[in-house]
Amino acid sequence: MKNNLKVTRKMSLKPIWIFWFVIIACCFSGCYPGIREEITQFSSLKKLNPETYPLFVDNIEFQGLTASIDNSLLYFKKVPLERKFHYGKEIYTAGHIILSLETFKAFLEKEPSGKALNDFIKSDFIVYEAAGNEDDKVLFTGYFEPIFDGRIEKSEEFLYPVYSRPQDLLEIDLSAFSDQYKGHKRLMARVNDSTKRVVPYYSRQQINAIEDFHTRSKPVVWLKSRVDRFFLEVQGSGRINLGNGDVLRVHYATSNGNAYRSIGLYLIGKNEILKENMSMQAIRTWLEQHPQRMDEVLHHNESFVFFQTEDGGPYGSLGVEVTALRSIATDSSLFPKGALCFMQAQLPDKKNSPYLKEWENVSFFVLNQDTGGAIKGPARADLFCGNGDYAEFTAGHMNKYGKLFFLVLKPNQG
Repeated sequence: MKNNLKVTRKMSLKPIWIFWFVIIACCFSGCYPGIREEITQFSSLKKLNPETYPLFVDNIEFQGLTASIDNSLLYFKKVPLERKFHYGKEIYTAGHIILSLETFKAFLEKEPSGKALNDFIKSDFIVYEAAGNEDDKVLFTGYFEPIFDGRIEKSEEFLYPVYSRPQDLLEIDLSAFSDQYKGHKRLMARVNDSTKRVVPYYSRQQINAIEDFHTRSKPVVWLKSRVDRFFLEVQGSGRINLGNGDVLRVHYATSNGNAYRSIGLYLIGKNEILKENMSMQAIRTWLEQHPQRMDEVLHHNESFVFFQTEDGGPYGSLGVEVTALRSIATDSSLFPKGALCFMQAQLPDKKNSPYLKEWENVSFFVLNQDTGGAIKGPARADLFCGNGDYAEFTAGHMNKYGKLFFLVLKPNQG
């Protein structure tokens, strides 16, 4: 899912939904208190004393939670059982996390009371709190799965291609050349035809300027609006209504490797949209009202996302489906993938459409199943909101501080 509106996210809704991308989470990057720059995977989580555990209440009544746990289990059962995952200074194996998730799921199936749930967690689980920012808070944003009109063939109405992975796009793993590059991000590149040198892949502006780009990157579908295409990239996945009763699911395949730059922050900096009014919906409205400046604004973000068609989804960076209000995207260099989490934040009240003024304090369990280019540091998390009007509104407006906790079974349990 978050280039993020985390995105993400998500985005990587595969593998950064983007995650990566996943959402306009990205629009608010940098709009929160300072972060402790020294935070690493060893200090991103602080272990809590059971007496300071939060009150575990799931305000959305556990809906979809076991399905999301099952998706994390799919991931852990595909990796070596001895693979290590850092929870701050402590390490747990994939095998232990499988036991942890299965134990938690089995207890939920007993439909425990609130007291029983809290007693169970206090006795059997270790709880870690995300380091957050200088105020010990995490900024939660959201991403969703949009629905756009599109066609398989280009027409006068549907002029904007959603590109597949280009044939000339190279993915370079530097760790294959030297151990000193272990852990480094893979580079996206191409070969310059004249110099025969490897150079960074084309930017968004360059891609849009290449008239025959479709010959190296076959379009998977055509949309009627550049704005639709841009927000599809931000979310990392979407459903395309083909107009004949069929729906095409498109998902993040890869990106050009250029850094994601928030057009929301760009518009704030240009005094085009006030920070307090910033949302995904506000950006869309501004772009549609200023078509003559669309190149200027969209090209500010040099990142470009390529797509593929798949059944099911949307998928997060773990390669498993993300679940509405149960999957989050975080910085994968800091927090353990696939982990059971508990978040305290705010959500709009579904009973008060159009939701605008009624945001309620809520808490619920989630799984850390995604990441995103804009989801960086210990004070960011992107919530997958699903699809439909409520999901779109929540993802477009969510910019709420809260707390994030990670749970794992005590080693002597199970």
